[in-house]
Amino acid sequence: MDAIQQEILDIFTRTRALLQGHFVLRSGLHSGHYFQCAQVCQRMDAVERLAEMLLAKAQARGVIFATVLAPAMGGLVIGQEVARRAKARYIFAEKENNALVLRRGFTLEPGEPVLVVEDVVTRGGRVLECLDIVRRASGRTAGIAMLVDRSAGVARFDVPAISLLELSFPTYPADAVPDWLAKIPVEKPGS
Repeated sequence: MDAIQQEILDIFTRTRALLQGHFVLRSGLHSGHYFQCAQVCQRMDAVERLAEMLLAKAQARGVIFATVLAPAMGGLVIGQEVARRAKARYIFAEKENNALVLRRGFTLEPGEPVLVVEDVVTRGGRVLECLDIVRRASGRTAGIAMLVDRSAGVARFDVPAISLLELSFPTYPADAVPDWLAKIPVEKPGS
């Protein structure tokens, strides 16, 4: 692990955003680890540093965008800080009838370059919904930026995707939770 990766992991540990126990993830999978990014997002010094690193990594990869789109709830704080640092427009998608949509008068112009920013990706469901929103609005997804990719290579996208931290803790379907994990009380901390 390089110094930047260690700094990122230290931020998550220091802010108690990386939890251990028995968790049911938004995907329905069970895990012994959980990223509770809301813990990081209450510390503006941590948010600023993570956004700085995420934006630098996107720019180093040549990702050019005019707008940041973040899915609510997880991507809201980090998405706004990335947009602020980039001096880009910021919008967010939120659930309506169990699907992410643009509300509050948010729109995209045809061809508008959009960076989708998310906190943690396990399967990529919310990111895929955001990509669909951009497509339906005839925008152009310039890339995806996430704090943590915990998908172990499962989450694949048809646009450039970057993450600050790639960690893959084992996840288990509800009917295949190992005995050692099943003995720990289940928590569903929310996403």
